[in-house]
Amino acid sequence: MFAELPIGRPHDGCDPHEEEPRAVRFLRVFGIVGMTVVVVLIAAGEPHPGLGGERLVVLLGLLALAAGIVVGQPQRVLPPGVRLVAVLAVTLGALAVMVEQPEGAAVGGLYFAVVVAALRFQRPLAVAILLLAVVGSGVAAGLSDSDMDAVGMAVGLFFALVPWLLVLGLVRDLARGREELRASRAAEAEAAAQAERGRLAREMHDVLAHSLSGLALQLEGARLLARDRDTDPAVVEAIERARHLATSGLDEARGAIAALRGDELPGPERLPLLAEAFAAHSDATCALRVHGDPPPLPSEARVALFRTAQEALTNVRRHAAPGTRHVDVELTYADGGATLVVEDHGAGAPVAVGAADADAGGPGGGYGLTGMRERAELVGGRLTAGPTANGFRVELWVPA
Repeated sequence: MFAELPIGRPHDGCDPHEEEPRAVRFLRVFGIVGMTVVVVLIAAGEPHPGLGGERLVVLLGLLALAAGIVVGQPQRVLPPGVRLVAVLAVTLGALAVMVEQPEGAAVGGLYFAVVVAALRFQRPLAVAILLLAVVGSGVAAGLSDSDMDAVGMAVGLFFALVPWLLVLGLVRDLARGREELRASRAAEAEAAAQAERGRLAREMHDVLAHSLSGLALQLEGARLLARDRDTDPAVVEAIERARHLATSGLDEARGAIAALRGDELPGPERLPLLAEAFAAHSDATCALRVHGDPPPLPSEARVALFRTAQEALTNVRRHAAPGTRHVDVELTYADGGATLVVEDHGAGAPVAVGAADADAGGPGGGYGLTGMRERAELVGGRLTAGPTANGFRVELWVPA
């Protein structure tokens, strides 16, 4: 019943980092200064606020008016009905003061009440506030000891307040229309992005996924043919590893297609599956350790953890030196974020040369480490990678 209307402030749907228009800031400062002057003039007027007789009426009215002004500021977000109570407190407080100070500044409180009502209330309720202020001013003038014409007071205030109600109502409607237009444009942009992601997903499915699927089938046929013709076991093993790589690439392509189509993105909860798949398709073992309680991580950071572990394990499988026996995957959660470490260990030489050559775009190389670093930078994290005494270590930190 007392639902309020937005007026285009940042908390009502605008970008919270968007700079407020200079005119709006000026009007807000003007209103605060104006209401401060009203309160000071009432306190300094005759009769002064006090604890007896007419002074008590002024005191109570001033307190109600001041409290309503502080609570009912139009830019504040309030529960339903609270602002209405504040506006009524300002209106009734101002009318009470006007009985004892008929020619004082309390009429400024009525302007405040109508301005707030025009900006934040539905039009019928705003009109009701205006009529209360107008009729109340006439009653206050009639109850005062002055010779002020009650009817003239009410009529004059009516014609003074109606333009404020109409103009500010129009300003509010224009602000709402601007926000609705902005939301509509954002929805159109999102729909266009969804359509483009769908197109890319179809292209990847029709080209990349089909090609990898065909490659995996061809490699399986080559493996069976080599085995049946008593080819060197090392050749059969090489073909088998190539088939596993093609199958793994097909799974990754399908995952990327699912992400483009808006399916659930992978996160660190899938690291155990990565470790199991690596151990199943490699001669080395893989141990996963997780420390700490997971803090809430942005979706981009969760994907970065999973993709970095996936790429690091793929690099180990492709570039690790002969004799690599074990890979450690360690994920540590802390208040500030999460740290992922992937390190391989073996009797052979470190894998730094092979991995670096791959990242440099050498023969048969890719851009694994470069992609991991770029993904880390996009989420505000950092990635370090380098050789160890008997292998290679990749470390990623992402903020929570």
